[in-house]
Amino acid sequence: MDIKQLFSTFKHWLWLVVLGTIVGGSLGYYLSNRQTPIYQAQAKFVILPAAQTTNDYNSYLNNLNMISTYTQLLTSEDLLYEASNKLGFPVMKGQATATQVGDTKFVVLTVKDTDPFKAAMIANGLVDILIEQNVKLQTVQFESAERNLQARIDQAEEQIATLQGQITSLSTEILQKQIENVQAQMTDVQSQINAIKLDMSEIDPNSTSEVDKARLTNDQAKIDELSPILALYQEIYTQLIVLGKTPDSGEASSTDLDRLKSTLQLYQQIYINSINSLETLHLSKAQSTPTVMQVETATKPTSPISPKPVQSALLAAAIGLFVTAGFVFLVEFLDDTLKTPDDIKEVLDAPVIGFIGELKHNPKQGEDALGVYVAKNPRSPVAEAFRSLRTNLEYSSVDNPARTILVTSSGESEGKSMVAANLAIVEAQSGKNVIIIDADMRRPKVHIQFNKSNRKGLSDVVTGKLRIDDVVKTYDQVENLSIITCGTIPPNPSELLGSERMSQTLKDLEERFDLVIIDTPPMIVSDAQILSRKVDGVIFVVIPGQTRAIAALRPMEELRRIGSNVLGVVANKIPRNRDYYYGGYNYYSPYSNHYTYHTESIIPNPENEPEKPARIPLVSLFTKNRTKD
Repeated sequence: MDIKQLFSTFKHWLWLVVLGTIVGGSLGYYLSNRQTPIYQAQAKFVILPAAQTTNDYNSYLNNLNMISTYTQLLTSEDLLYEASNKLGFPVMKGQATATQVGDTKFVVLTVKDTDPFKAAMIANGLVDILIEQNVKLQTVQFESAERNLQARIDQAEEQIATLQGQITSLSTEILQKQIENVQAQMTDVQSQINAIKLDMSEIDPNSTSEVDKARLTNDQAKIDELSPILALYQEIYTQLIVLGKTPDSGEASSTDLDRLKSTLQLYQQIYINSINSLETLHLSKAQSTPTVMQVETATKPTSPISPKPVQSALLAAAIGLFVTAGFVFLVEFLDDTLKTPDDIKEVLDAPVIGFIGELKHNPKQGEDALGVYVAKNPRSPVAEAFRSLRTNLEYSSVDNPARTILVTSSGESEGKSMVAANLAIVEAQSGKNVIIIDADMRRPKVHIQFNKSNRKGLSDVVTGKLRIDDVVKTYDQVENLSIITCGTIPPNPSELLGSERMSQTLKDLEERFDLVIIDTPPMIVSDAQILSRKVDGVIFVVIPGQTRAIAALRPMEELRRIGSNVLGVVANKIPRNRDYYYGGYNYYSPYSNHYTYHTESIIPNPENEPEKPARIPLVSLFTKNRTKD
């Protein structure tokens, strides 16, 4: 497809593309205006991670994961539920979205609501609840370890108190025993001293007796010996009473006391270690807790973010444009009809020898009345188109001119009968003795085209009921033109047309007329194929944009297979003012510029037509026009 054809295609479908764009834009604008306004409020906060002892890649990833976690937490159902309870109205899931600002630690919270005041309240409320939740999250994280350490400290304190009580109790008992023992010893020594002093008091100090002197000396020596012992016991007693300890603690201790003291030392160490661990935990908690701080509060929006009728209309118009353009592309892609002369030449491998425009007809008379259009409108563009077809036929076989021409098509309603009838008229207008035969014994139309009776015709000649002269009719408005209608419709048209009598009939007509034009059924039946071998040439009629390529190719291949001579293809019913097909009726611009096409194309009804002056014979008129040219 060349650029010209692309432009023609675009021009042909431009109305649909424009319509789709307008409908899409209008629908988008209408639906946008009917939507409820949505307001958007934004709050910005920053998440500052806890102090890090290292700045490695893992710490960077942890920070990113932490920010992502907080953004997901903002839209969690629990937080939204808490916000609903705090604000006093429901906060629905999907209203709030949190987005990290690039690679920074800033997060933007966006809230949408139909009420601008509520949108701002929800944004600020969610950030406040997030800050509260941040502390709770860290408390939960260290709560278990802190609880275990505190329980261990409490247990150690309890055990230390118990052991200290046991040790105190045990030490008091030992001390009392020691005091009693010392008292007993002191009493014994004091008794001994008192007894010696009593004994000395009984001796006269002035006695000169050696025995008395010896006793006194001995008693004094004993007193001197016992006095230091008594003083030592008194000192021990004083220490036990006043200081609560003995000079020698090793003697006062026992095995149980040593065991209790050893256990006490272990619990004291456990207590000290637990206190240190708890302090370390508090320090870790303070170091690992990130700081969430709001840097921008949400304010009440003044205008809605949606709907935006103009933008929605433009977007819908663009969608309508693309949808209709896609539809056009799909239609063109799936359309396998023959549209241009190049398509016909490429697919059918046959030249295009005629371009016939689309004719308007009288609805009361129907399309079949267009067979004599050239006779009634000799100066119309379509008449010139048939004259061009006549000239192309003459030049297609200069050395061996075709005397018998068959007109057929690939399917129904492609205008083959109209082409055959008008071609016969222009051939007769050129001075040739022409006869047109209606060989369509299934749906004959030639008698309708020329408004003739169909009581007798070709079928009666072939069956031997009548002679050729009995069925030949003339058309008063065109000289040198004879007509043989179909006649009685036989039950076996294919056998009748393929008979030897039919061949002899064609030979007889060829001897009597300069040109024999035969209208046959479409190629969907075998009648045209049978007759195509009995004639000099075949004209194949197609409708651009309607005749499918495959439907036209198969009959054409069949004609070539049986050795028929295809003179060319006639493109019929080309629309006027639509250059999508063959440049539209501009193909006949030299004529259409001077004559009104649509007015002349309507065939007048002879019954209602007023009486007119006598007409000049069309052959003379055509000869005169050729002389002027």
